[in-house]
Amino acid sequence: MEKTKWYFINSGPCSPSYNMALDEALLDWHSEGLIPPIVRFYEWNPATLSIGYFQSVEKEIDLDAVKQLGLGFVRRPTGGRGVLHEHELTYSVIVTESYPDMPATVTEAYRVISEGLLIGFQNLGLDAYFSVPDTEEKRQDLRKPKSAVCFDSPSWYELVVEGKKVAGSAQTRQKGVILQHGAILLDLDEDKLIQTFKFSSEALKERVKGSLSKKAVAINKISQNPVTIDECKTAFKKGFEEALQIELVEYTLTEEQERYVKELDATRYANDDWNFRK
Repeated sequence: MEKTKWYFINSGPCSPSYNMALDEALLDWHSEGLIPPIVRFYEWNPATLSIGYFQSVEKEIDLDAVKQLGLGFVRRPTGGRGVLHEHELTYSVIVTESYPDMPATVTEAYRVISEGLLIGFQNLGLDAYFSVPDTEEKRQDLRKPKSAVCFDSPSWYELVVEGKKVAGSAQTRQKGVILQHGAILLDLDEDKLIQTFKFSSEALKERVKGSLSKKAVAINKISQNPVTIDECKTAFKKGFEEALQIELVEYTLTEEQERYVKELDATRYANDDWNFRK
């Protein structure tokens, strides 16, 4: 039986605003039926702090530290908390809500899409599994974010190894389309991440910093052999193909599509009105 063909884009390192603009553009084109579902891999140049759609810059982010560290900054179209994109492979999946066997609920859709991540980690030889709370107390705990830092705690159906979060994902649904994107950590500079956030007290900052290494872990901290970005791409591309029973076909944007992305980049994601609106 022939597998369904999805598009695949390997963007490489891009600016923070371009990365978010391309994800949104892919959602737009898929909603209009111009392209099939798509999986995209990308990186960040420069290293970037991205924040969730609903986060408050003024309350949560230390912009002076972001500038001093030479980081880019962008607000995502998805929810979730702050993420330092540095030593990682970022993925996005764009697919209609009505896609065959795609669950209607956000949580269960996470599970289906993240199955590709699970197999990807297993392809790298890691004993990864889904974070699923086993008691009502733990389920309630997940509804109370510990801090503005994404990797402070695992959420439903996020990937963990040895009890620690190894990938953080966020999702939005617009125009009948699901956009899920997330960070697959190769390495994590915990000090740099913590510096970019505001805390109500120094004691809280130290507490979050101390707990981060217990709650989040990067691939190269637990892999027996160092993993490269290219090895990650191969492992996770195969993971998505196997999990979703699809064939990923390389795709290159047309000149017209590139113009659309660059316009969206300039007018929204590189625009202070978008990034600092809360």
